[in-house]
Amino acid sequence: MAMRSVLSRFSVSVTRRMESTRGATRCFSDDKGRVLGEEERAAENVYIKKMERERLEKLKRMGEKERAEKEKAEKEKENADKK
Repeated sequence: MAMRSVLSRFSVSVTRRMESTRGATRCFSDDKGRVLGEEERAAENVYIKKMERERLEKLKRMGEKERAEKEKAEKEKENADKK
């Protein structure tokens, strides 16, 4: 009897794993655990895209700043070499 219960638990856990890897649809939810509606999901997607765009712009500005500092340092080095 104990062997039967072990096998049934194993088959249930395998079935659950297979269901989760089959490409199940993702349900969006808020922090309270309720499933979001279509409008709320759209608003969340807009917010996420906005935050990603701001983050990329910030990284771009930082890259440009570093590049400008590097060029400035190279010019100063060239000026020091000429003297």
